[in-house]
Amino acid sequence: MRELRFGRKGAATPSALVVFLHGYGADGADLLGLADVLAPHLPGVAFLAPDAPERCVGGGFGYQWFPIPWIDGSPQAAADAGLDAAAEDLNGFLDARLAETGLAADRMAVIGFSQGAMMSLHVTPRRAESLAGVVAISGRLLRPERLVAEALVKPPVLLMHGDQDPVVPFDDMGRAGDALLAAGFPTYGHVMQGTGHGIAPDGLGVALQFLKERLPLGQ
Repeated sequence: MRELRFGRKGAATPSALVVFLHGYGADGADLLGLADVLAPHLPGVAFLAPDAPERCVGGGFGYQWFPIPWIDGSPQAAADAGLDAAAEDLNGFLDARLAETGLAADRMAVIGFSQGAMMSLHVTPRRAESLAGVVAISGRLLRPERLVAEALVKPPVLLMHGDQDPVVPFDDMGRAGDALLAAGFPTYGHVMQGTGHGIAPDGLGVALQFLKERLPLGQ
C-alpha cells in the first residue's frame, strides 16, 4: 500500500472531514481551493486533498489514480490492476485520517471529480463502515455489474454532471444513478446545465447543501 501525500485546510481540531479526490492529470491542490468557498458554511470541518499514487503517464502536470487505456495506450489489464491498487491506497488514507482524528466514519464525506469521482463511487461502497456521503462530479460508476454483490455499505450519493461535458459523457450520470438506485443506495442528482467538464457555481451550492445535511457541524 502506498502512502498518499496530501494538503489540508480548515479546522485544526475537526468535528468532521471532507476529502477531495482530484481528476486524471491533476493533483490534490486542484480541488483544495474549494475549501475556501465551503469552509465558512461548514464550521468544524477539515478539508483534505491527497495526490493520487501515480505520476500521470497520459499527459497533464500531475497524477493518476489508474491508467486510462484510451488516453495513454495502456492495456486494460493495467487499468484494472491500477484501480485495485489505488483502491487499497485510498482506503488506507481514509482509515489513517479517521484514526488520527479519532472520528467515526459517519463524520467523513468524499467529493470526487472525474477520475476522482470514479474512485469515490468504487471505494466507498466497499468499506466496512459507511461514510456520511459521497459527491461524485463528472465521473462514472466503474464495474457496475459487481456493485450489488460487492457493496458492504450504502452511503448517500449525490451525482452531478455538466450536460455539455466533452470528456466524460453526460449519459454516464444516468447510468450510474440507475445502478445505484437498483442497488438500494440513497441517490440524488443535479445537472449543471450548459457546463462542460467542470464544477459550476450551482453545482457547488448543491454539494454544500448535501454536506450540511449529513455532517455534524461544529460538534
